[in-house]
Amino acid sequence: MSLLVVGLSHRSAPVSVLERAALNADAQAKLLQDTLAAEPATEAAVLATCNRIELYADVDKFHAGVAELSTLLAQHSGVGLEELTPYLYVHYEDRAVHHLFSVACGLDSMVVGEGQILGQIKDTLARAQELHTAGRLLNDLFQQALRVGKRAHSETGIDRAGQSLVTFGLEQLAAREPVGEWVRGKRALVIGAGSMSSLAAATLVRAGVTEIVVANRTFERAERLAEILGDSGPAGVTARAVPMDSVARELTRADVAVSCTGATGLVLTADVVSAAVEGRVPAEARLGEVPAQARSGSAGTAVRPVETAEEPCPFDLSTARGFSVAGEAAVAGMDAASLEQHAAWVDNAPAERREGTAPDPQAEAEAIAALVAAAGRTGRLPERRRPFPSAAHARPAVLALLDLAMPRDIDAAVHRVPGVRLVDIESLADASADAPMAADVEQVRSIVSDEVAAFGAAQRAAHITPTVVALRTMAADVVAGEMARLEGRLPGLEDKQRAEITQTVRRVVDKLLHAPTVRVKQLAGEPGGAGYADALRTLFDLDPQTVAAVSRADHTNNENDDPNRGRA
Repeated sequence: MSLLVVGLSHRSAPVSVLERAALNADAQAKLLQDTLAAEPATEAAVLATCNRIELYADVDKFHAGVAELSTLLAQHSGVGLEELTPYLYVHYEDRAVHHLFSVACGLDSMVVGEGQILGQIKDTLARAQELHTAGRLLNDLFQQALRVGKRAHSETGIDRAGQSLVTFGLEQLAAREPVGEWVRGKRALVIGAGSMSSLAAATLVRAGVTEIVVANRTFERAERLAEILGDSGPAGVTARAVPMDSVARELTRADVAVSCTGATGLVLTADVVSAAVEGRVPAEARLGEVPAQARSGSAGTAVRPVETAEEPCPFDLSTARGFSVAGEAAVAGMDAASLEQHAAWVDNAPAERREGTAPDPQAEAEAIAALVAAAGRTGRLPERRRPFPSAAHARPAVLALLDLAMPRDIDAAVHRVPGVRLVDIESLADASADAPMAADVEQVRSIVSDEVAAFGAAQRAAHITPTVVALRTMAADVVAGEMARLEGRLPGLEDKQRAEITQTVRRVVDKLLHAPTVRVKQLAGEPGGAGYADALRTLFDLDPQTVAAVSRADHTNNENDDPNRGRA
């Protein structure tokens, strides 16, 4: 076994890189085909989810395999190899098995213990089988990963530690309020009709929304999902489907929207969201206005709006209210030049303009200078995703958005739209970093370790089986040859005598081979036991072609005899 995995995930790479490296179905298929065409790989599978992209392969050379798989990932993701390499991780042989089993159990998920990954692993195997890129090793590996994941969920309480990204995302939107209470009575819009969107829609219906609208590029799929939701949901829930060009209109009616599509571009821009909110937000909370409760400081003194007539600020202060009030969220995604301009504007601010404003000009200038430096290094401004304790963000949200897509469906600039709360993959990663781990996680880790050892032993034992079969075939040929020679020398043997002699010779051969073949299978199952097959072939001068023929025949028989192969 020479299993190799090269990949990146939310643990190794920022969301901005994962977003750019995301692979659609066609790109995944092409990556698999190109991987098999590469010299080091004989099998391949791609596990691509919203927070990981991993390429699994059976390779004959480790270093060449790492180089080739890394290059292929870079080519098909569109992220340059030099940029992608620092975020890649590599696992080999038993470590690769351990990694996949951990992933299957939800130990490596953004939300520890979530069960959706099992469906994604099943889809990965099905895709590799459909494209004929999965052979014996990857078929066995992914089938066992599914069994290990199911065992972890059935034998431990890992479900108590984990939940789906949908549930976790809704909890973040609801903040301190129980999801059921927060959702009850709301109108929901779900964009997309795939597995994640369907789960989101079903979760919202169970939680108590009064209306759910499904939008999808293929209207028939949206209709089908809406029909299922209407039939299976509680009484009083309205479920209907709309085409994608109705999303902007439906957004003006929705209280919460969930988006998870396979689109490569933005589904909801900041302008669309802002327009949808404009007619719903109370007048005092609209863009450019300050809520009444934010107009006085702790001592009751008025806080005057920043005057900009004599020298306009480079960005809209009605959103930022200075700089610190909305912080980095106010300028997320802006270029370094605009930030530098604002830093100079703050530095040169006359005293009367500063009076009554909360920010300290020096501190503001330093903060912006740091952001400029960061933008220069990364090519974009770092985007803060957590809520800011500011007047602008203290306003009650009239529209809650959950973006579960990778790459993202909803413009990050939506964070700056008053009255909107956005939770996306990046903010979920921030929140899950502080989530408590259940005690059952240790039990799951123990299960994974045991299963990895068992899988490795089984693979190593299976590796030597063709050699043992070839040895016994050679011994049977020797017996047959010797009996033919005896027949020539003793042509007068009776059938009974001939049969007895044949049986005796076979018993002798079997007894001589029994102990060494049983023992070599045991030894091959232990770590480092792969060399016993080579030793057996060398000692008995076995023809490598014979061993290979046995392997091919055994593989074909296994596939034909197992009607459940490829099913989980």
